[in-house]
Parts: sequence; C-alpha cells; structure tokens
Amino acid sequence: MKKLRILSLALAGALCLSMLSGCGNGDQGSANTPGSGETTPAGTENGSTGSTEGTIKIGGIGPLTGSAAVYGLATKQGAEVAIQEINALGGLQFSLDFQDDEGDTEKAVNAYNKLIGDGAQIIYGCTTTNPCVAVAAETYSARYFQLTPSASSTTVTEGKDNVFQVCFTDPNQGITAANYIKDNNLGTKVAVIYNNGDAYSTGIYNAFQATADEIGLEVVAVQTFPDDSNTDFNVQLSAAKDAGADLVFMPIYYTPASLILSQAKSMGYEPTFFGCDGMDGILDLEGFDVSLAEGLMLMTPFNAWGEDERTKTFVSEYESAYGGIPNQFAADGYDCMYAIYEACTAAGITADMSAQDVCEALIAQFAGTYDDAGNLVTPGISVDGLTGTGMTWSRNGEVSKAPVVVKVEGGVYVTQ
Repeated sequence: MKKLRILSLALAGALCLSMLSGCGNGDQGSANTPGSGETTPAGTENGSTGSTEGTIKIGGIGPLTGSAAVYGLATKQGAEVAIQEINALGGLQFSLDFQDDEGDTEKAVNAYNKLIGDGAQIIYGCTTTNPCVAVAAETYSARYFQLTPSASSTTVTEGKDNVFQVCFTDPNQGITAANYIKDNNLGTKVAVIYNNGDAYSTGIYNAFQATADEIGLEVVAVQTFPDDSNTDFNVQLSAAKDAGADLVFMPIYYTPASLILSQAKSMGYEPTFFGCDGMDGILDLEGFDVSLAEGLMLMTPFNAWGEDERTKTFVSEYESAYGGIPNQFAADGYDCMYAIYEACTAAGITADMSAQDVCEALIAQFAGTYDDAGNLVTPGISVDGLTGTGMTWSRNGEVSKAPVVVKVEGGVYVTQ
C-alpha cells in the first residue's frame, strides 16, 4: 500500500517562502482571491519545470463568493498547499484551476463545462452537496474522475462508480453522533435543531434519529428551520428548554450555530451543544464571541491544534500563505490532492492520457479491482492524511476513517 508523503519541517519552511512569493498572503495575490484561476507547478515561473513527468490538470469547483465562500476558499487553499508540496517533489506535477460556483447548482455545471473545455483531466469538488450532485451526473456521463472534499450526501456518489468522497457521509455522522452521546452519557434528554431545507443537515438528522431510537437515546424535542439565512432561533431554543433537554444536537453549519449559541445565552439556557463537521470554523467566524462556544462539542476529522508534526507543518504552511487557522475543509482539500497524487503515481498516470483513461485508472486505484462475481481482487490505495490514517474507499465512493470528537476549551479544540 502506498502511503501519503509528508514533507519534513525543514522543507516546509522553504515551501512557505515559495508560497508567499508565488501566491501572496491573506491580503494580496491571486491564490486566495475569489475567482482566481490556476495554481501553477512549482518552478514554472521562469519557464522551467525542472525534472517532471508532465502536468496533470485538475479542475476545482466550489463557492469563492456568496454565503458559503468560507468553505470553498478553504477547500481551494488546502488543495493549493498540497500541490505546492507535491510539485516540489519534482516528479508528477499538478495544476489547479478552481472555478467559483457561488454554491449554485447551475453555476457549478457551467464551471464544470468551462473546466473540461480548458482541458481538465480530473475534477476536484464540488464543495457543497447540491452542486456536487449536479456535477457528478455530468462527470459520470462523460467519464471524468471526481473527488469531493466536503460534499457528504450519499446522493453524490449513488450509482456512480467514478465519484468518491474524502469527507464522512451524512448517515455516518448521524450514527456516530448518536452512539457517542449515548456511550459517553453526555445527555439524558436530547433536543435536535436542524435545517430541513438542507440535504446535509437533513441527512445527518435522519440517521441520528433512527440510531437514537435503536439505542434508547431519548429525543425530547425536534425543531427545524428552513434556511441558513434564518436569524431568529428563540422558538426552537424555547422548545428545547421547555422539554428539559440537557443536550442539543445541531447538525448544521456554523453561521446559524453562532446565532443559536448567542440566543441561548441571552435566555439563560446552558445545555451541552453538540455539532458535526459543518460547524468546524465557528471559532474563526468574523465578529463571533468565541466565549459563546466554550464547551461546544463537535465531530471533525481535523484538529488544527493537534500536536503531531504533520498537523503542525500544515497549519504553519497554511498560516504563512493565507493567514488564519485552517479548518477541516482545508484539511480535506489537502488530503484530496495527496490521495489523487498517490493514485496517479500507483497507476502510472501521465499528462498525455485522456481524461477517460485517467478516470478508469483512478477508479481501480481508489476502489480496488473486482472479478465478475464481485470479489475483491486487488485492494485500493490506503492514504495517511490530516483527516485520517489508513483511509480507504469502497466501491460506492465512501471513505473509511475514524471520526474525532473535539470540545472547545479556552478558545481552541481539545480532542476528547
């Protein structure tokens, strides 16, 4: 099995300088500017790529503007950090052309069409679920390999052998959350607040509720809201409080979660709040009082405050290039690029191959190969990344890796 290659801290320092000179920091330059185009291979600025095996063109899609831009920028920038490292190795080279879909389905398909028109051989994305479902239908028909960092609905990959996920699926998160809360006695009475207009939120809730029913976790109140633009959650919080809930499960994104935490404090309601990976990044939300998140628990595959060298190197590189602490979405993007790199290396992918040939080769590397009876003949790759060790993929595109639960203490994540 091939393992993800992580550069040493010494090399990381050199790469940070290269990224700062070539990409700019959080205030200037093209790398983190909404709508910016390609990341060029290291060493091409002066017309020379050194010793390379050609450049594989990767097309990325996600929101760089609009309400979900924080997620798209994170997945783009995390991928760029990985590409800088990969290209510095001097072998197979990657370029990334990342297009803004604004979180909109039609614009995502338009972005996909532009990318393939410009010669993309692999599709990275989409960042959010609904655009990813639409683009996955296109990539399946045209036979382009697609790897998403963060679109977690099972509908993304369902019926498509060429589409894979690095993030946890929604049902996986709901099942894991219910069992974790029960096994660790975090709450005797549980309330749920979720966005019933969002596939991500609804998918996690459905699995959570089904598992809670199976294991005897008492859910005393279920409250919904229709859209992440919702600003008043007093009705939902009052229902949870009146039902005596001592834990509130919120499979939602961090923008509405930040309002819920603020309004809960205003009404003197202090249950344990428990979220999922979409809540990662709440501590960096502009204008948010991080003290409101004290004690918040959430499942995330990445802890930016981790003490392992791999995490510290990535965080250092990311901060130097873009400013700010990378969240789980950035780490997922980083792992996507290394997973693609490992698969391309194992398959002997070259830059002159057609997208369709690349697709079939990468499917075999991710899912493994099977005989006519459906028996596994050759296992797929195993990748050690920031968001999980020994990551493998099933034929249905789902990743296998262990989730991590963290708790906010003193303004940082503490792994539980």
